[in-house]
Amino acid sequence: MTFTLTLKCPERAGIVHAVTTFLVGQGCDIVEHQQFDDDVRGSLFLRTSFRCAEKTTVDDLTRSFAPVAGDFAMEFEFSDGTPPRILVMVSKFGHCLNDLLFRWRAGSLGADIAVVVSNHEDLRPMAEAAGVPFVHVPVTPETKPEAEQRLLDLVGEYEADLVVLARYMQVLSDALCRKLEGRAINIHHSFLPGFKGAKPYHQAYDRGVKYVGATAHYVTPDLDEGPIIEQEVQRVDHTYSPRELVTVGRDAEALALSRAVRWHCERRVLLNGNSTVVFR
Repeated sequence: MTFTLTLKCPERAGIVHAVTTFLVGQGCDIVEHQQFDDDVRGSLFLRTSFRCAEKTTVDDLTRSFAPVAGDFAMEFEFSDGTPPRILVMVSKFGHCLNDLLFRWRAGSLGADIAVVVSNHEDLRPMAEAAGVPFVHVPVTPETKPEAEQRLLDLVGEYEADLVVLARYMQVLSDALCRKLEGRAINIHHSFLPGFKGAKPYHQAYDRGVKYVGATAHYVTPDLDEGPIIEQEVQRVDHTYSPRELVTVGRDAEALALSRAVRWHCERRVLLNGNSTVVFR
């Protein structure tokens, strides 16, 4: 079995030596190693995948590594090859959900889709055709607290490790964002310049944009301003109609979101303040 160690700690000499010495002592063989020294913030980030000759578990490795981590003030986590379980939230737009379902069934998503939750019924046929449970949780201003509690209940019921907002057209409360910190990913259109409100692609057309893009980021109480995981940009020109811009934009959204989900589930994304370190 392949395990992965991810860690963050203050930058100093001897960190990599300590990690590799520990792994050798456990009879492990490193199969992939990446690190990043953030000289500005004085931090080191590391991701190492390895195989062990002897039978072991995440708990065993965590206990054995604790003294090493303590010496270097490491924030660390071991994981095995078990695919994380994700809860996907949608509204009426199905392009991101369709892409995630395709990649999941093809075995390239790096996760298992446990359930689809929506405030509308429109995408039930898509989810159920893929064999995924679909739960309708309607939301109104009056019922929003109850709806968000229902969402948290579903996260526990389906043992979801990650929540993916695949064009879910409801703003989550600050309290819910804090409860899902570091384990909820959102996708939104991003333009240069940025267009907000209704029909952003029509606004982009009116301004003659030259690039259409999308941003996948972690959810925070600051709307659409969480740590960025991935961005996708496509060049366009004056020949693109609003409808064609929508098509290009949706392709960018689906691609950026699927990459972000896969990298998160492969433990390639480490939070670095308001930013991220992404080991590809």
